[in-house]
Amino acid sequence: MTRAQKIGFYATPPHDCSYLPNREAVTLFADPRFPKNTRLYTALADCGFRRSGEHLYIPHCGSCSSCVPVRIPVSRFQPSRAQKRAWRRNADLELIEQPAEFRDDHFELYRRYLQVRHPGGGMDHPTPDSYMEFLVASWSDTVFYEMRLEGRLVGVAVADIMLDALSAVYTFFDPEFNDRSLGRFAILYEIEEARRRGLDWVYLGYWIGECRKMAYKVEYKPLQRYIDNQWTY
Repeated sequence: MTRAQKIGFYATPPHDCSYLPNREAVTLFADPRFPKNTRLYTALADCGFRRSGEHLYIPHCGSCSSCVPVRIPVSRFQPSRAQKRAWRRNADLELIEQPAEFRDDHFELYRRYLQVRHPGGGMDHPTPDSYMEFLVASWSDTVFYEMRLEGRLVGVAVADIMLDALSAVYTFFDPEFNDRSLGRFAILYEIEEARRRGLDWVYLGYWIGECRKMAYKVEYKPLQRYIDNQWTY
């Protein structure tokens, strides 16, 4: 039996759902003590798991299946007209790959983004420690893609590099540039970056049709969904 087969999983007690009102959620975590690496991450992502900080997890709610893992097949992706417009609109941006390290300008942008986009939700007063604990893991191959306009930092897309995929971890941007559709552009860039690296997939986390903030993910077509322990279109 391999070490990967011996990993344990732990379910949380029921807690308030972060996405849907009047719902309880249960989360299944890979054993936090088990040594993790890119190979394990790749295998668990293929089973619908997601990374948050040091942890790998998947929703495990007995009475609800609204959280659906989704991924984009890089070779089959066809951009829509709106996506093509977003790509052209941001053709003047410089994209710079940076290591997953703390930078004051990144953190200040993250703080301002949360204050505008998620006010009062508990995320809008981050600290440098909470910022890094959310985005980075000691065992993951994480990169920060800076978006700069004439040298000015306007956005950062955080992604994990796996054996066969990129996983879009989080994107934050300057609220003054909301009309540029930088969140959409970031995903398009990650698709192109995955193609350049010869990777098969871009993982987008969980699609929740009833949650407005998560509904955007179905605009990337074709989109694979992980349902009943298999990926399907």
